[in-house]
Amino acid sequence: MAPPLPHLHPHRLLLLPRLRRPIPGRLLLPRLHLKPLSSSSASSASSSRTPPPLHGPSLHRGRAPPDHPDPFARAFDLAALRVPAAACAPLERRLRGHLLNWPRVRNVARLPYDQGLLGLGLRLPSPQRRPAAEEDRGPAPRTAVAQREKLAREFNARGFLRFPNLARLSRPPVGRKRRETKGEEGGCSDGEATRDRDKDKAYVVEVVGEDDGDEWKGLVGEEGFGRGAWRMGPTRLLLLDESYAGRRVDELPEAVKVVLDHETDQDGSSAYELVHCQLILFYDYWTMNEGNTAFANSGFRQKTHTVQVLGALLPEGIIIPTGFETVGHIAHLNLRNEHLPYKKLIAKVVLDKNKPKIQTVVNKTDAIQNDYRTMQLEVLAGNDSLRTTVIENGLRFQVDLGTVYWNSKLATERQRLVDNIFRNSDVVCDMFSGVGPVAISAAKKVKYVYANDINPAAVEYLERNIVLNKLERKIETFTMDARRFIRAIYSSQHVHPITQVIMNLPNDAAEFLGHYAFRGILHNSQPGLCCVMPTIHVYGFSKAENPEHDFHERINLALGEKVADAEMHRVRLVAPGKWMICASFILPESVAFAKSNCISC
Repeated sequence: MAPPLPHLHPHRLLLLPRLRRPIPGRLLLPRLHLKPLSSSSASSASSSRTPPPLHGPSLHRGRAPPDHPDPFARAFDLAALRVPAAACAPLERRLRGHLLNWPRVRNVARLPYDQGLLGLGLRLPSPQRRPAAEEDRGPAPRTAVAQREKLAREFNARGFLRFPNLARLSRPPVGRKRRETKGEEGGCSDGEATRDRDKDKAYVVEVVGEDDGDEWKGLVGEEGFGRGAWRMGPTRLLLLDESYAGRRVDELPEAVKVVLDHETDQDGSSAYELVHCQLILFYDYWTMNEGNTAFANSGFRQKTHTVQVLGALLPEGIIIPTGFETVGHIAHLNLRNEHLPYKKLIAKVVLDKNKPKIQTVVNKTDAIQNDYRTMQLEVLAGNDSLRTTVIENGLRFQVDLGTVYWNSKLATERQRLVDNIFRNSDVVCDMFSGVGPVAISAAKKVKYVYANDINPAAVEYLERNIVLNKLERKIETFTMDARRFIRAIYSSQHVHPITQVIMNLPNDAAEFLGHYAFRGILHNSQPGLCCVMPTIHVYGFSKAENPEHDFHERINLALGEKVADAEMHRVRLVAPGKWMICASFILPESVAFAKSNCISC
């Protein structure tokens, strides 16, 4: 690690000696001996230039700036090339691979109030060799201060109006003047001023220089007629790779030297300088889970994840929560018991790092234990509204997580059914439709849809979503028990025969098959009528080593018949060793035409 930097003014430059061209077409970089930034010996300074292993930005690698109001502020030492703004873009393209490549940090930085003399309405004469007779008359007023005083003496009021930018040389910027006035009236401290300056910023770049006595040393140009002589216009900073921090010009890679050689003027002077910068990353820069490698819980397996803000806030040894389900503007967490003492803190970080998309953060306090499949949720941060609108596959769904069930993790499975299973001529029967993610998605493609749910609130939102997506003519809704619903559909004289049945209730769907839901549904059909055997898609959970075989055996046991050619599909892993399975099979005729043993409802 490099030795700690002294506390220097952020806008003072460390200018390097100009580059000379003793031989045309060749750049010879002299052996430069810069004063080290600390009072350590030459040997320690040499060793400090050896960069540490690079791992990008991290809360653990950066140093906290002294007396900074942001506890997450971290400073990093970098080297940068200060170049004219007009030449920045081509030089950036030529230095690709040698510039800083950190996420969310631009490798081109602009310093505040860096407008150059041209931006202030002045143009200094280019340095020329004066005749020998004029050299005895003394130095000409070449500095910016002398030029300003000369113009102020020569121009009258009328002339001053023609050059309004001249006033900016003597007047401080309006924003700075207002902040200074506010600080004097309200007693604004340095910390508050820094907080106002860095508000709504993810990072700032400051140029570190030496003391006042050395401010003007190392000027670029033969005559040395002022610090701004070579910088008539605005400048930019090209942030070099972190490995170049603390290096001298002759220690840069050969590729960078070739670029600098190409950009050197014919007289041997250069409009580029190597400066020492300080990159400060604030709280808004750090993401919720990005940075150092740590083991994080993904719900069902441990995998290498990166942790920054939460890793710095939570005590050591606690698994960092890294994922959550997004439902509209709501972030749905499933926190462990060890996280509960810090649930408000975790929710605040999730809310801060995912604005404006996330406006509410909730945590599930208990498992689903009721017939309506509603979850007990606790609002941890943001607004208290659990009503939101979800956009899935181009369709809009209004949802109230307090009264209905929704699972965004099944979006891929729902799209699989619509794209790969359903046909245009199908008639779909959704026995547990909820607010209609499958029913409405299928209605965009199939011929007709029957949708049912026992939860009246879910059916109310289902009807809203049908109207919202303009599918009123293709969906018919019911609020019934699933067993009564399927028998009512088959016993009534419906025009559309059912070809696909969806049973997405993983906890109990397999058992519904055994409660006489489908046994004998076609027993009373008219003789000679061609009956279509529906394809049933039933979902369930399995913790067995062979989940497909286990779920298949449970289906056979529930129906009382051996189902052949059942197609098994693993939907997702919901817990360690627990799979969600979708079994698709054609209802056996022996079950559909069997004599029903249940009492007619």
